[in-house]
Amino acid sequence: MNKYNFSKRIAIVTGGAQGFGLAITKRIIQSGGKVIVWDIDKEAIEKAQKEINSDDFNFKIVDVTNFDIVKSSIKEIEEQFGKIDIFVNNAGITGMNAKVWDYPIDEWKKVIELNLNSTFYCCKAIVPHMVKNNYGRIVNIASIAGKEGNPNASAYSTSKAGVIGLTKSLGKELADKNIAVNCITPAAAKTRIFDQMTEEHINYMLSKIPRNRFAKIDELASLVCWLVSEENSFSTAAVFDLSGGRATY
Repeated sequence: MNKYNFSKRIAIVTGGAQGFGLAITKRIIQSGGKVIVWDIDKEAIEKAQKEINSDDFNFKIVDVTNFDIVKSSIKEIEEQFGKIDIFVNNAGITGMNAKVWDYPIDEWKKVIELNLNSTFYCCKAIVPHMVKNNYGRIVNIASIAGKEGNPNASAYSTSKAGVIGLTKSLGKELADKNIAVNCITPAAAKTRIFDQMTEEHINYMLSKIPRNRFAKIDELASLVCWLVSEENSFSTAAVFDLSGGRATY
């Protein structure tokens, strides 16, 4: 495992108690950083805390779909730790699999709110703190579906396409500062998010990957850790594919 120097770095990882988020959390801590996990699943947080067993693992129950809570939580963390260097927007859901004309409006709103709007809320709240310190690394977890548009997953695909656009805009707005904003478009990985999908949809996604396997969570964590490291001093407003050959642009 490549280690980066995250000594004295403070990171927030949303949805950090399981799946991609937990792998990212572990990797940052193993490289000397301190992580505050934001999640709403208390049971998952307690399990992650036991598994990592480190004083550098911290957590806070945060509903990232509530901007006021996001803003106040960032203020509390900054007061407690003095600064926030890294922010990873990882929390998300797939939503149900259905045709556009059959897609329930309430389900559509729920997916857009968590996957896209919460990413906007978190970026809006954290950027002023990073600007003040003239340092920051933000990574937004999008999806290859945001580039291609998966059938029977319109809400998810749309939300992740929005995350890509948001990343490009914000990265360009902050390009004159020592703040990098990038996103990753992974192919699917076998995490609990698969529980939200039909077997037919899972098989469809696998059939699209030339490597003929799903991504591993540690592979994504490795890429995230480079992007949030001080070594990444040039790349910003960029989209990094982790699709096993599926991405075509």
